Amino acid sequence: MTNKKRISLVGKQGTGDLAIQSNPLKTRNDLLAALDQLTEPLQPLYSRGSARLEIGITGASYPSATAGMEGFSRVLWGLIPLLTGGGESRLWATVLDGIRHGTDPAHEEYWGDVRDYDQRLVEMAAFGFALAAVPEHIWSPLAPQEQEHLYNWLNQINSRPCYDCNWLFFNVLVNVGFRTVGRPYDAVQLDKNLIRMDAFYLGEGWYSDGVNGHCDYYGPFAIHYYSLLYAKLMAREDPERSRLYKERARLFAAEFIGWFAPDGAALPYGRSLAYRFAQSAFWSALAYAEVEGFPAGVVKGIILRNLRWWFRQPIFDAAGVLTIGYTYPNLVMAENYNAPGSPYWAMKTFLPLALGAEHPFWSEPELPLPELPALSVQHPPHLVLVREQASGHVAAFNSGHLSTNEHTHTSAKYEKFVYSTGFGFSVPRSEWGLSQGAYDSMLALSERGDNLYRVRRRNLESEITDNVLRSVWKPWADVEVRTWVVVGLPWHIRIHRLETGRALDAAEGGFALGQETEPSQQLSETGAAAATAWGTSAIKGLTGYSKAGLIWPNANTNMLRPRTVLPTLTASIEPGVHWLASAVYGDPSADPPADEMRTPGPILDQSPEAMLRVKFSGERITITTTGGAEIIIPLQ
Repeated sequence: MTNKKRISLVGKQGTGDLAIQSNPLKTRNDLLAALDQLTEPLQPLYSRGSARLEIGITGASYPSATAGMEGFSRVLWGLIPLLTGGGESRLWATVLDGIRHGTDPAHEEYWGDVRDYDQRLVEMAAFGFALAAVPEHIWSPLAPQEQEHLYNWLNQINSRPCYDCNWLFFNVLVNVGFRTVGRPYDAVQLDKNLIRMDAFYLGEGWYSDGVNGHCDYYGPFAIHYYSLLYAKLMAREDPERSRLYKERARLFAAEFIGWFAPDGAALPYGRSLAYRFAQSAFWSALAYAEVEGFPAGVVKGIILRNLRWWFRQPIFDAAGVLTIGYTYPNLVMAENYNAPGSPYWAMKTFLPLALGAEHPFWSEPELPLPELPALSVQHPPHLVLVREQASGHVAAFNSGHLSTNEHTHTSAKYEKFVYSTGFGFSVPRSEWGLSQGAYDSMLALSERGDNLYRVRRRNLESEITDNVLRSVWKPWADVEVRTWVVVGLPWHIRIHRLETGRALDAAEGGFALGQETEPSQQLSETGAAAATAWGTSAIKGLTGYSKAGLIWPNANTNMLRPRTVLPTLTASIEPGVHWLASAVYGDPSADPPADEMRTPGPILDQSPEAMLRVKFSGERITITTTGGAEIIIPLQ
């Protein structure tokens, strides 16, 4: 959802006219230029020995020396494809010096002996890829002693455990690299890790990030990405597994394409969103491995539109260096493992450069997204995707997960009722109060008067029937919430049955709407609406809520916009059984009608219950699904 009005507002938050922001990104040469535009600002940031890329001073869970090594490694994800495809880089001499010094135990910039589950194990994967793909550039230029140093440093991965998730592929890639250059490698552990990762496969092309893990971007930009590297590099040595990985990727592509909007935006969902345009890296790997399925023009279009969308956002500092954040610099949303150089994992998307200039991929015309269903159920990630043709809005409604992880802002990143390309989602600054909590697309509950809110974190039950999602969750041992979400756009309906042993304050948040100037607004006892240049957001109480209003969340809580307004319903609940129901409206249209911009009031007069076929009576709620099924919820 990008237009001239929206671009101008984004530009005011940006850093000026960087060359990459005007790169048309139409041809292979444009992509080559973009890689140069991303790497050129990094030249003066390498350490004296070239083994560290010292971008900034913010901290991560690992020491700054490791963070510098991480930055060094992540740039390789762009340079390796460049070299594979016959290109050259002015940075490569610096890279080779960095490798010489970083792997030399006697050098002051030695990358060090690694520990169990060490971040440096993550960064070894790029070196394994380089050894397998361009040994003539990374291995042959090194003197015999330097080769020994590189081998010994990387070989630590065969004696150190990695986390039981996408990390297992790091060991695989290193050993594939060793095999390519004729050095001893751990074939047993390589095979063991590949077999173990089969346990993460859920069917229909989907992987979870570990057993009982989430289905998030670690499927496409990690597990699928690495498996397609393996399929390409090991096609002769392991043809059956290579064929299997391509087939799984083909199945996944048919589902994952729904996460992308026509303008190139991808769905903000899950962790590690600071990697930004790595969102489209899966499609780059699909092209690299030459997986059959979508036409090359469709794959090319997804990649290039996603890059164009990202390079229009203010994601760079004044020198053109990537920052931590999503559409703007933002440490509030970051994970504990996001160091200054971490965002350069996004360089994975440059993998098509490995296809030489004469490859047919580059002569295919770019194509738009194919026609996609207005509603699609994706059971493995617990999502129902809805696409609105007029606005290009893509929303993913979430039935919730039975397990969780302990990463930063887990509830906000995995348990909101809906995620949106047009509105993004918000993360809390604190749990104190509604403004600091920024509880968009959530039901937030606090003990009466306590002002400390809890939201859905994990579910006891989670299921999807057509366009109706149901979950059961317990924010306290004596509070059970049964939630139904009736999916649709621009309206959707939420119904909650609360059985509580304590008095509660409840708040139901709609979509967080970006705002720079005072929004037009409409308030009533039962509803609240706001409209700005970024669209319209509203929420309407159907039963159980006593008040409606606008919350002004703390700055920098939303993924897309630094400042937002949040229509919210509230209620005060006594111990016992209570029913809450609301209708939520979200339209991020590029050009809302002028009268709607002045007053969103008429929106609250609509009857979303009729549109979504939900009938309330004194004894029950009846929902007719898109598939024609009838769900009856008795009121107790």
